[in-house]
Amino acid sequence: MQKEKVIIIGSGPAGLTAGLYTARASLNPVIITGNEMGGQVSITNEVENYPAFPEGTTGPELVDLMRRQAEKFGARTQIDEVVEVDFTRGTPFYLKTHSEEYQADAVIIATGASPRRLGVPGEEEFIGRGVSFCATCDGFFFRGKDVVVVGGGDSALEEGLFLTKFANQVRVIHRRDELRAGATLTKRAQNNEKVSFIWDTVVQEVVGNGAVEAVTLKNVKTGAQDRLATDGVFIYIGHYPNTWLFKGQLETDEHNYLITDNLMMTSVPGVFAAGEVQDPVFRQVVSSAGQGCQAAISAERWLAARGIE
Repeated sequence: MQKEKVIIIGSGPAGLTAGLYTARASLNPVIITGNEMGGQVSITNEVENYPAFPEGTTGPELVDLMRRQAEKFGARTQIDEVVEVDFTRGTPFYLKTHSEEYQADAVIIATGASPRRLGVPGEEEFIGRGVSFCATCDGFFFRGKDVVVVGGGDSALEEGLFLTKFANQVRVIHRRDELRAGATLTKRAQNNEKVSFIWDTVVQEVVGNGAVEAVTLKNVKTGAQDRLATDGVFIYIGHYPNTWLFKGQLETDEHNYLITDNLMMTSVPGVFAAGEVQDPVFRQVVSSAGQGCQAAISAERWLAARGIE
């Protein structure tokens, strides 16, 4: 069994920042990346609101810079997934991945959040065959085609605008009559000739034969139903925190987000959390990075108070 001072679960902005700070504190942290290096931001094409990038950057580029900086100071990234933890017996904590077992004096959880599903017929069946949750990943395959984007927040418009680089037209389907996205994104989408909006409407079914061919729609105000031909369905209706691994061991709120105090500590002393796994409010790259910094400093001080430096 491998013994470590600090293990960080997750490799998004929170996890990589926590890795940077704990590495600079000479704690030699291990960052267990999860299924995807970088988390949600790694599949975001344009990042325009992260400080120090006046011309913007891309999600993958930002993740790579964060990883390289953390590794420069001694953080170690392991391409693996934590599949079991035991926080019930106190420190050192037990963690198991697909390939290794660990003990850790302190743990920082930065497992982030995953996209919500519509839960309608055809959605699961056509994932990878017209249904997608990542325009950056799949947009190229819809060159010259028609697509719909489901959602009305920042992510829906960001990814919808990205899709205009490839698709003939992008129709945004939103269950309300006004968007939740910020003013700048809203204006850009409304001014893009490829983007149009379908208001007060929900998707009831994804229809196809081997690949997506259409969606059936329902107007939530009138009850009227319709069928809309489309080649792709991109879904952005929010996220849920990746906390299933800690069920019954760490306190969560009614929406399953981890509860932390003002030092980013969870209900178990020595286990900290940062980023979207505990943040249902801000959910920004920069706030996640800040929370990763806070969790790392708190973990270092907690360990030092126990003579582990």
